[in-house]
Amino acid sequence: MLKKLAMLVMAVAIFAALPTAVTGKVEAASKTQIIVSAAASLQDSLDKIAVQYEKSHPNIDLVFNYAASGTLQKQIEQGAPADLFFSAGDKQMKALVDGGLISKNKGLLKNQLVVVVPASSKAKLTTISQLTGSSFKKVAVGQPESVPAGQYAQQSLTFKQIWDTLQSKLVFGKDVRAVLSYVETGNVDAGFVYKTDALTSSKVKIALTVASFAHKPINYPLGIVKSTEHKAEAEAFYAYLQTSAATSVFKSYGFSLY
Repeated sequence: MLKKLAMLVMAVAIFAALPTAVTGKVEAASKTQIIVSAAASLQDSLDKIAVQYEKSHPNIDLVFNYAASGTLQKQIEQGAPADLFFSAGDKQMKALVDGGLISKNKGLLKNQLVVVVPASSKAKLTTISQLTGSSFKKVAVGQPESVPAGQYAQQSLTFKQIWDTLQSKLVFGKDVRAVLSYVETGNVDAGFVYKTDALTSSKVKIALTVASFAHKPINYPLGIVKSTEHKAEAEAFYAYLQTSAATSVFKSYGFSLY
């Protein structure tokens, strides 16, 4: 009798535990993963925004794919999974819009191009033409083919007619964060990054803000990838990134609104 009672108690205990376990699995399975392919320069601000968004949307799991905008553009063109695309340049967004791969998009943010040097550097700059001098042996820029910051740097140096002169000094980075790292570690004497990137690091200092007329406008358009399998959820995060809750975070990292 005692043995039967013990078995009955065990069975009841197991049965009682089942709903919780099953519910946990259902809840985990019901989380919708939203993939955001975003320019590397947006990492700090988007990571912070993600925390607050997921807190108020517990069924959403935001996954960020950070890289150079040109690299992300190519990935989307080749069918890589993505629900939203947040570019650091109009060119990359336009290519996807023209290719019929973006359902809706809008300009959201603006940035500035700056030249940074190691925090301990005594170098002074009043114009980027001084980068041709002997004080600067290596200068980092993003790959112009895929990195918008590199394209803006190339445009600025071409405007000053020193792009060709600097070729032997240039060190190319795969994205703007790689360029920032080269300067932080002292592997280069200067580098072209966005103001927002420069403000994230205590290991560099801004030596010069590049004149905006020397390059194309630095715009950050946001778009929804047409092939998304989670249209409603992608639309919701797209809308949230335009709210004051999100834009206040962007502004705190040095971005200005479009």
